[in-house]
Amino acid sequence: MATVHTSVPLSALRRRNNNEVTAARLGELDAMLVDAGFQLGEDGPAGAKLGMRRDLLIEYLHAINDRCKQLWKPHLAALAKRMRLSVSEVYEVASFYHHFHIVGDVGDVDAPSPPRAVVRVCNGLSCEMRGAKALREALASRVGADVLVLDAPCVGRCDTAPAVTVDQRELLSSKPIDVNCVIDALASPSKRLATSVKRAIPPERFTILKECLDEQRSVESVIATLESSGLRGLGGAGFPAGRKWRIVKNEAAPRLMALNIDEGEPGTFKDRHYLETNPHQFLEGMLIAAWAVGIDAIYIYLRDEYHAVRATLTELLAELRANPPMPNMPKIELRRGAGAYICGEESAMIESIEGKRGIPRLRPPYVAQVGLFGRPTLEHNFETLHWVPEILAKGAAWFTSHGANGRSGLRSFSVSGRVKQPGVKLAPAGITLNALIDEFCGGMEDGHTLYAYLPGGASGGILPASLANVPLDFDTLQPYGCFIGSAAIIVLSQHDRAVNAARNMMQFFEHESCGQCTPCRAGTVKANALIATDQWDVSLLAELSQVMRDASICGLGQAAPNPIDCVVKYFPHELHQRD
Repeated sequence: MATVHTSVPLSALRRRNNNEVTAARLGELDAMLVDAGFQLGEDGPAGAKLGMRRDLLIEYLHAINDRCKQLWKPHLAALAKRMRLSVSEVYEVASFYHHFHIVGDVGDVDAPSPPRAVVRVCNGLSCEMRGAKALREALASRVGADVLVLDAPCVGRCDTAPAVTVDQRELLSSKPIDVNCVIDALASPSKRLATSVKRAIPPERFTILKECLDEQRSVESVIATLESSGLRGLGGAGFPAGRKWRIVKNEAAPRLMALNIDEGEPGTFKDRHYLETNPHQFLEGMLIAAWAVGIDAIYIYLRDEYHAVRATLTELLAELRANPPMPNMPKIELRRGAGAYICGEESAMIESIEGKRGIPRLRPPYVAQVGLFGRPTLEHNFETLHWVPEILAKGAAWFTSHGANGRSGLRSFSVSGRVKQPGVKLAPAGITLNALIDEFCGGMEDGHTLYAYLPGGASGGILPASLANVPLDFDTLQPYGCFIGSAAIIVLSQHDRAVNAARNMMQFFEHESCGQCTPCRAGTVKANALIATDQWDVSLLAELSQVMRDASICGLGQAAPNPIDCVVKYFPHELHQRD
């Protein structure tokens, strides 16, 4: 990165309107954006570039952050000038997302030296159980001051805990990651870091989509098959997929699609697994949905931690554009998250795609009516569309023929914690935890017995081993104060405590609250303080929980009390209570 030196005193420079600083940095900014593949367009008035888009603000910030491993405020000021935005508007977006590291002052002359590398150690529950805290502390003391070592919320690799990322790639190892693994990766990055896998689109290219385009299948038959299959949204909310298609299709064109691959729920990694092993099935499901609903443009929102997957998807989308499998194929844009769990909420994700802070919208209107860029929007989780081609190929009856304990369908369980074989387990809907562990996970680890489990990630609550025979599916866990959500199962043994799990979850919620509404913003802070002590004021916690559930704008604040409520209900023996 070029540096401009000046003899003007820094104090005087800060008092000016920063024209000198902004002008000096515009060339650096332009070079970074062009190198990242952006078309900047012609010069406009007052230093603006006419080709720059407001909705790509976060993508521009990524281009700077990737190159410099930080966001220097003079570059933010230059970006604001190019986009004809205020510096405060650019800054408020950049400062909202955890993966942007802002340094310096707008009037600074020289940029601070960037870190040699940014290492993030996951502090999610599954990783904490595998020694992540000790690993981060050891790294901070050994890697040197030029390496930035940070705590990170769940990075979607709970099956290989503890999880570590180094700059733009995930660290992989055949054994539990330790300090030496990270130091080795810093010295020789190509040896141990995840890279994209070339997965060219197969020659047969989307058989079910072709049948739709050739009128062998009608739109009505496709939607009816999905309705008969009972396929529901698999990101957590569980809304029937076929019904959602009908709702959006009945709205006025143009219609858009927003695909949620943010997958930030601690314990969840199923979407990453399928993207790494079979991305083509998802792409076909996406295009079938676009055909059936009449979609003009598709926006795929992928969590920033999935660096290798992003490279693979970029290649596959380029292949689709070069050889479209359908006439008038919708425009497809791949958008990159920036480390904000709240963007898993559909309206917050849409705000982020539009280049804003990921703050949930008040409803109504609903996303299906007024969504992305004000247009009717079909919003889906990745896995929901992953199932579409297979259900259409094999029929609704095939899908419903699976199931256990009176439930129907298949579920992809992300299983981590104290089991011998963690990973994504495709199992019948309604399977119990006991059966899931014994039949799909090789049993509990040696020396461990089942003590408790989280059936739906951080927000799904905590249940004791005595309730390990409850069917795992939508609507079966609510009577116990829990829900399945994205089917993230974290297994605890007698060596763990539910109290510590609740503390980990509530620290996560405090960190990830967007801050828009007081019940969530202040409630998570207060709850953390109340459960940090050995003696819990259960009456006050109950009042706080009720307020958060009743008054929070979105599901984060509404579900955040679940782990605490479950500890009070099912694990009172762990508590020193004050009524």
